[in-house]
Amino acid sequence: MTSASFHPAAGPARRAVVAAAGAAGLTAVLAACGGSDEDASGGGAASSGAPSEEAGGGDGGGTELAATADIPEGGGMVFADQKVVVTQPSAGEFRAFSATCTHQGCAVKSVSDGVINCPCHNSNFSITDGSVRSGPAPKPLPAVRITVNGDSIQLAG
Repeated sequence: MTSASFHPAAGPARRAVVAAAGAAGLTAVLAACGGSDEDASGGGAASSGAPSEEAGGGDGGGTELAATADIPEGGGMVFADQKVVVTQPSAGEFRAFSATCTHQGCAVKSVSDGVINCPCHNSNFSITDGSVRSGPAPKPLPAVRITVNGDSIQLAG
């Protein structure tokens, strides 16, 4: 009776391949979720509450959003197509923030009573710096760079 002897094939063991695939998948997931450490530390200029308005010396080069007269003092406007909200906390001071809520990614819908409102779970953000005023949102709205040239507000680009 001949008995076939078992000789493993050359190459990595199945256990090693499965472990490597799992590690690669975990790395991808962590990388996708990873950008929040910089935001939380204040290292990112967009989330630091720094002004989002640039001096209006030249061509902003970006998409025109509105005329300055269209943004009410103490309020703002949501530009859904550009996913940005522009506010005017005080006369002549314009700020812009992402229109995507930091809670679950819903689009903010309105600006009233000095706050940017997300209708999904009632998060509210300051029109001055995007900070969370109320609701479940964990972080402020990130600042978006804009330029004001004369009476035109444009996305910086």
